[in-house]
Amino acid sequence: MKVVVISASPRKTGKTQVFMEYVTKYINKTNFENDKMIFINLSEGGVDYYTGDGTFSNTTKQAIKDITEADVWIIGTPIYNSFFSSALKNLFEYIDYKKTAGKTAGLIIVASGNSGFTDVQTLLTQLMSYFNVITNPRSVFVTADTVKDAQITSEDVKSRLKQLVDETLELARKVSND
Repeated sequence: MKVVVISASPRKTGKTQVFMEYVTKYINKTNFENDKMIFINLSEGGVDYYTGDGTFSNTTKQAIKDITEADVWIIGTPIYNSFFSSALKNLFEYIDYKKTAGKTAGLIIVASGNSGFTDVQTLLTQLMSYFNVITNPRSVFVTADTVKDAQITSEDVKSRLKQLVDETLELARKVSND
């Protein structure tokens, strides 16, 4: 099974990437010998702005390939202005929905406060639905105050992140066996 982890914050020191790096390390440590995991960090740049002209960089081509070939997507996004990040929307402009049916996704949503989570979850789930991706219904909502000095300070958050990964991978296995 191939898994792609996407950190959708364009900020170099964003809290979202702390959560997604934790998820990446967890995936790499747990029963993943026969699987392949790719980490796409949108804060590193390199993904072109979508213009529709069909020309783009090697970084963009690689991201398209990694996402399209992955069986599972674990996506983490901050909430900006009651929406998921525009960097994530831009990335998915490149993805061909005809090549994504039957994949599985888990969602991690990061906000500065405790509001707007379900609105953004709904938007992301609709996006996944457009791509015919089965979404784990149990998203993880986390607040930025659970990160200090680039470390997650809440054991509850760590536990919920691990649970999301485990459940999403299990869902993907069940779907692929049907």
